Amino acid sequence: MQTVTTPKLERKHMSSAQPDDPDHAAALLALVANEQSRQAFSELFHYFAPRLKAYATRQFGNEQTAMDLVQETMTNVWNKAHLFKPDRGSASTWIFTIARNIRFDFLRKNKHRQHDLSADELWPVLAETNDSLDDDYALDDDLLMQQLAGYCESLPKAQRTVIELIYVEGKSQQEVADALGIPLGTVKSRTRLALQKLRELINSDD
Repeated sequence: MQTVTTPKLERKHMSSAQPDDPDHAAALLALVANEQSRQAFSELFHYFAPRLKAYATRQFGNEQTAMDLVQETMTNVWNKAHLFKPDRGSASTWIFTIARNIRFDFLRKNKHRQHDLSADELWPVLAETNDSLDDDYALDDDLLMQQLAGYCESLPKAQRTVIELIYVEGKSQQEVADALGIPLGTVKSRTRLALQKLRELINSDD
């Protein structure tokens, strides 16, 4: 697929139909994959770019590096949209997985590894159950994220929202509390209960 110049993040105008609905976002990715639709890509970019920038800024503490991650992530979205499989998880999960892998690449290139505080607690549990996965996706951790998304569908909505904000978007528990307008203790409780349920679901599939 041809490369494309990603729109500038500073642009203020956005489409009124934002891809906050999973089916709509998946449809936009299909348009990018099948028709190389720049309009669909622009809509995806202007919805996800600010969220990706916030995620990258938290991880790196550097705005320029965050912008680089946004640009590279969305370029990958354009070039690899055909790899997205909606039956394996949402568009948001897929896009943030690309961002997570690029983050690891940035850290490797800088010879500076950081401990992944948000995901490591659960990642080993998921990894143990993935000894024989196919490699349809060319992304290191994509299948793990897709599996997590599948298990999350079994969680109550309140717990699922907290888990997705923490493990997919990389937010801290305090940031989740602020975003949802709930006490920090409630976030911690929902996270604990959700992780317990996820481990039970994962272990039951062994």
